[in-house]
Amino acid sequence: MSLLETLRHKQIIFVGGKGGVGKTTSSAALAVHFAELGKRVLILSTDPAHSLGDAFAEKLSHEPREIMPNLHAVELDTHHIVHEHFAQVERTLSAYTNPDMMPKLREFLKLSHHAPGAEEAAMLEAICRHLVEARQDYDHIIFDTAPTGHTLRLLSLPEMMQAWTDGLLAQQKRQTKLREASQNLDTQRQFNPFVKENNRFEDALNVLKKRRQLFSEAREILHDSERTAIVLVLIAETLPIAETERALKQLKQAHLPAAGLIVNQMLAAAQPNQFWQTRYHRQQELLSQIHTLAKGLTLCEVPLKEKDIQGAEALKYFFIQ
Repeated sequence: MSLLETLRHKQIIFVGGKGGVGKTTSSAALAVHFAELGKRVLILSTDPAHSLGDAFAEKLSHEPREIMPNLHAVELDTHHIVHEHFAQVERTLSAYTNPDMMPKLREFLKLSHHAPGAEEAAMLEAICRHLVEARQDYDHIIFDTAPTGHTLRLLSLPEMMQAWTDGLLAQQKRQTKLREASQNLDTQRQFNPFVKENNRFEDALNVLKKRRQLFSEAREILHDSERTAIVLVLIAETLPIAETERALKQLKQAHLPAAGLIVNQMLAAAQPNQFWQTRYHRQQELLSQIHTLAKGLTLCEVPLKEKDIQGAEALKYFFIQ
């Protein structure tokens, strides 16, 4: 079965790989391919250095834009996502923060925008929301991801975030029990100062429960090989092969479903001079390594094109030999 046929049965597709090997073009070409088949497709770029809009020759934003019939594209705006994330945090905290403390709280949250991990956490939540919520509207959701290491961290975070949220919920429950015990000691039932505070804590608990549910659902989807596929793009050169090998090991350790490899920029056998003939033979040597590496996975070889591939019309021919 070809890689395109394999992916035809997957609703969630992540495309990753070393920088500069053609991840974005491969992602966009997959999106166009499935849209041409009449499938409803959403493609999202999670790479801070967005080039998905360049691949389609369209200006994209954090709002879905129709590229062609059946295909919508989004470039997840990290700054917008971080702003929305901390706005939600501020709304939650303001429910049980002294009004006099709010200016200091806002100042702290503003500085937190640039804290290590803030962008990853916000991006993770955005990815999880698309994973969970967009499934009702699209047959395929394709993620054009950042270079390999960044992508692997994001894919493994839902499990970590779920465990972290469980810890917060456990702490909140302990505090709730202490508050209830305090209320039981209150003999003046006409006035109970904890009622309003308990409502606030209940609101905070509900926010945490919703986040836990989101991460739990996203984790389940990511680990479901029936619904999800991770495709790695590489070229037949030593460094991309080494990085792909490491990525496959990490995916296996994390029990994440690698489905196939796209080997981009392959040369044809007939070459005009000795230089290109030598390059062709070197690619063939490395291709044998890639076949060994890809044992159990579907392999797709994509030929080097004469011209740059840009726009939906050109992307239709990306996978054609």
